[in-house]
Amino acid sequence: MIAGYSVVGKPLPRVDGKVKVTGEGKFAADMMLANMLHGKILRSPHPHARIVKIDTSKAEALPGVKAVITGKEIGPIRFAFVDTPRYPADQYPLAIEKVRYVGDEVAAVAAVDEITAAEALERIEVEYEPIPAVFDPEEALKDGAPKVHDEIVPTTTCAWEDWGVNKPARPFKAVNNICTTVSMAYGDIDKGFAGSDYVREDRFVLPATAHAAIEPHVVAASYDSNAGKLDVWISHMSLAVKQYWLSKTLGIPVSKVRIHTCFTGGSFGGKIELFSHDFLAAYLSRKTGRPVKIVTSRHEVFTNCRLSHRFIIDLKTGVKKDGTIVAQHVKLINDPGAYRGSSPVVMLLAHTFRIPLYRIPNWKHEGVGAYTNKPVCMPKRGHGSPQMSFAAEQQLDMIAEHLGIDPAELRLKNVRKTGEVLPNGDRLDSCGLTTGIERAVKATKWKEKRGRGRSNYRGIGMGLAAMFSGSMYYPFSSSAIVKLNLDGTATLYSGQSEFGQGCSTVLSQIAAEELGLTLDDIILVAGDTELCPPDIGGFLSAGVYCSGEAVRRAAADAKQQLLVVASEMLEENVDNLRVSSGRISVMRAPEIEVSYADVVRHSIQSHNGDPVVGKGHVKPVPEVEFYPSLSKGGARFTNAYGFTVAVAEVNVNPDTGKVNVLKVTIADDCGQPINPKNVHGQLLSQAIMGVGDALFEEVVTKEGRVMNPSFDDYKIASVYETPEFVHVPTDSFEPKGPFGGKEVGECARAAVIAAIANAVADAIGARIYSLPLTPEKVLEALESGGN
Repeated sequence: MIAGYSVVGKPLPRVDGKVKVTGEGKFAADMMLANMLHGKILRSPHPHARIVKIDTSKAEALPGVKAVITGKEIGPIRFAFVDTPRYPADQYPLAIEKVRYVGDEVAAVAAVDEITAAEALERIEVEYEPIPAVFDPEEALKDGAPKVHDEIVPTTTCAWEDWGVNKPARPFKAVNNICTTVSMAYGDIDKGFAGSDYVREDRFVLPATAHAAIEPHVVAASYDSNAGKLDVWISHMSLAVKQYWLSKTLGIPVSKVRIHTCFTGGSFGGKIELFSHDFLAAYLSRKTGRPVKIVTSRHEVFTNCRLSHRFIIDLKTGVKKDGTIVAQHVKLINDPGAYRGSSPVVMLLAHTFRIPLYRIPNWKHEGVGAYTNKPVCMPKRGHGSPQMSFAAEQQLDMIAEHLGIDPAELRLKNVRKTGEVLPNGDRLDSCGLTTGIERAVKATKWKEKRGRGRSNYRGIGMGLAAMFSGSMYYPFSSSAIVKLNLDGTATLYSGQSEFGQGCSTVLSQIAAEELGLTLDDIILVAGDTELCPPDIGGFLSAGVYCSGEAVRRAAADAKQQLLVVASEMLEENVDNLRVSSGRISVMRAPEIEVSYADVVRHSIQSHNGDPVVGKGHVKPVPEVEFYPSLSKGGARFTNAYGFTVAVAEVNVNPDTGKVNVLKVTIADDCGQPINPKNVHGQLLSQAIMGVGDALFEEVVTKEGRVMNPSFDDYKIASVYETPEFVHVPTDSFEPKGPFGGKEVGECARAAVIAAIANAVADAIGARIYSLPLTPEKVLEALESGGN
């Protein structure tokens, strides 16, 4: 706990806990609007085919059907996760000339109920002309491979232009199915390898996994033709992104698109961007004049609502005999599927999330994204860090073994420390890596266990990871408003979105602490674009560091206004006043005091009705005006990084190949925890998620078709796979974060996956180079020695 504070640092229960456990909390699927229609989407059965003809007449004739739409009606509107002059949007809400993966949207209907809508889909007749498809990214990059995309010509202005950046949109041609390229370097890579005593090269393969949120994707949209206004209830993790893209694609002013408050049942990165169903519900509502709701099935979530990114990683690392890392060359092949998704971002982040961890003077990072006829990919908790950490942290262990150095000691020798400046200019004003490794080693009795459990197939492994505390992504800043009420309570307005991560509680704690109030004194209004100021949202882990600091500054502004008015009332200098428990008193005579309620009333009565309203705003990197280049990576990314050191302990059954994760110990640097209970929950959830990633999660495709699109066939970690969990604080403090806090929501997952992989290798004396670590792969590694 943080000493000296009354609200911050305390393990207080969630402010939204009661309404969730009682069922009072409203999710998008709970929305029942008057005269509401139900929408459904017809999807392609082919991975690659031309659309010859679509006949919707039988569907339109079905009683209860109010609208049937196709791509030709909507026209060449495009949307994307990334929309820049270099990478213009490449996806249609409904396919026009051809489909590019199994599940691509072809038509949509709106009907009086779900049964009628489903029957209408069956009556739509589509004539397809199947054409050759490509499913392997390396094959897709070869000359003569089937072309997933031809030239992509922007039909609307790019996001850059909307913000006044002089970057005209231009056509994009996917030569050899290349959808993205990334190249970054510093130092002299050739000289670095030439000066290394040992150089190692390995290839690692990472599959796509599902986000597996408990709530499927849902949207309810209602268009008011009189006001020209669109109201939307949606499962999401960023108000600004959804609002921006609905405005852009529908041609409705941003101020006329209102995203309403509703809970989101988990996201893990999977509900950031605009989806076709979001657009289609709004379009159908405008067309029919009635509200429209679309609830995706679990099958649709698995096949059409995005997956994590697939990677092939070729990694080359050079070191000195004493373990000093000299050079590293990373080559990535990313398979984002039929549309680009977040491919440019994930390949950039695979680099930037590793740079804060180790001092590597010579570095080269190259990546290419290849279109394939497979389901599309997007961010998933850590976005590039889990894939890259699995590869890099395993190779570090292999290097340590070759050099005869303990893997923990090798890491201690190379990790960065507080005060270091990264090659792009980011400064580590807090960095708990050294402390984290030392405390994790002590807590797990690392030196007693490492390399000594192979006789009974027990192993222990370590993994490190880093994460932004917010970065320069749309809308580029977070802001908050705090209004003092007549009864002395405060209303906090924040554009943050609650999707299970606990931000509503943490932001309320920050406001309460700064104002000298209790948690019950804070009334939170969040997640509504019409009521709340702009906010980055809940991705790139901006919640505490950016949104929380904006809240603290808004509360501080309001508090300062209170003090000024109170100084008039008490006839005392502001510097001689103190706030506590909703009251302002004179330091030399504490019995002389006024309540917040008195001060607010006095301000209104004596200052011509002036209320007490504070505002605060924060950019992740104050000196950066726009998000950094997706190709060069030379700009500043963030003002603070979170760090995790994870240690996993496993045992392996040599007869079946099954791996059991016995214990996960996490030494996490999230700065000072605003709510220790919330921190514990975030870390435990990532430990459990990492177990699933490491041991069995994989979305399996055959000829582009998802073969396990349900929880019957796609296994996630359950209570039976939950390991013993130990959290070891690093006692870090981030000076620029609110009350010393920073990121905690994404970093640990990547570290846990790497730690489990290294623990398995320690247990069996062999290495596995792809995820998941299935029993079949374990048995094969045991037989072959892991080569």
